[in-house]
Amino acid sequence: MTTYPKTDRLMQRGAEFLGSKYAILCGAMSWVSERNLVSAISNAGGFGVIACGAMTPELLETEIAETQKLTDKPFGVNLITMHPQLFDLIEVCDKAGVSHVVLAGGIPPKGSVEAIKGGDNPAKVICFAPTLALAKKLLRSGADALVIEGMEAGGHIGPVSTSVLAQEMLPELAEEHLIFVAGGIGRGQAIAGYLEMGAAGVQLGTRFACATESIAHENFKKAFFRASARDAVASVQVDPRLPVIPVRALKNKGTEEFTRKQIEVAGVLDREEIAMDEAQLQIEHYWAGALRRAVIDGDVENGSLMAGQSVGMLKAEEPVADIIEKLMAQSEEALTRR
Repeated sequence: MTTYPKTDRLMQRGAEFLGSKYAILCGAMSWVSERNLVSAISNAGGFGVIACGAMTPELLETEIAETQKLTDKPFGVNLITMHPQLFDLIEVCDKAGVSHVVLAGGIPPKGSVEAIKGGDNPAKVICFAPTLALAKKLLRSGADALVIEGMEAGGHIGPVSTSVLAQEMLPELAEEHLIFVAGGIGRGQAIAGYLEMGAAGVQLGTRFACATESIAHENFKKAFFRASARDAVASVQVDPRLPVIPVRALKNKGTEEFTRKQIEVAGVLDREEIAMDEAQLQIEHYWAGALRRAVIDGDVENGSLMAGQSVGMLKAEEPVADIIEKLMAQSEEALTRR
């Protein structure tokens, strides 16, 4: 059995917190991070995370139960903070005994962290922190760990690169808190660097999107294999009133359609036919539908191909276990060379 003593030592805090062999989380990717991929990652020593996205509580309950049939290892659930049934979803996680809940998409609403940590089966809370000030606030508010994710990531992104966030936040926070680094990580050498800077572990999404166990359509995977880093572009905000978080995806007709969708929603706002919250939800529902078209239906022209800039490193399907072992071996080699 291959061992990675140097990497394991640097990952120890993160692995103990997650309850996994390696402190490697899979980023929650809507339609992709479901029972098959999540269980495969947890079974291979990583930490899988179900992407709840726009699921109803009933759908999430089923997804958790089906994942638990496929793995006896810990896994998490990613909940979007703006989901209108957030507290119902938290209750579903509590009843199912989910060990970790990841809150994404904005500042956790009042009472949500307390609800996750104070249920019958208290769970650990992981939050995303795009700035140092917000990171400190989230930790004071009860977050057990943070993910700092740079703009190189796929899906919803912030404005700052991973390397800058890591330099700014790890020296300030990593000694006393658990900080996971995400965004643009495609090889173990990068993992080694962030671990040496004090990260408790890392999160990767794009690297796992085209794994053998991923249910993503063959067309979706082929689009990733053809793409280079520069093909993964960030969406443009058309109207400053719309609080649209930029999304990084492979450029296609779907990205152009999103620009039109923003103009349409802005027009409805102008006519005061909907409130701002509803406008935001319409944008999120657009992404959910566009993602499904690409991931499930294989419509890579009109669907959304959310991908990080590390997509250029993907060349072929690989089993999850091979991906994780390769990342660990690359990290160990880099640390040994040092």
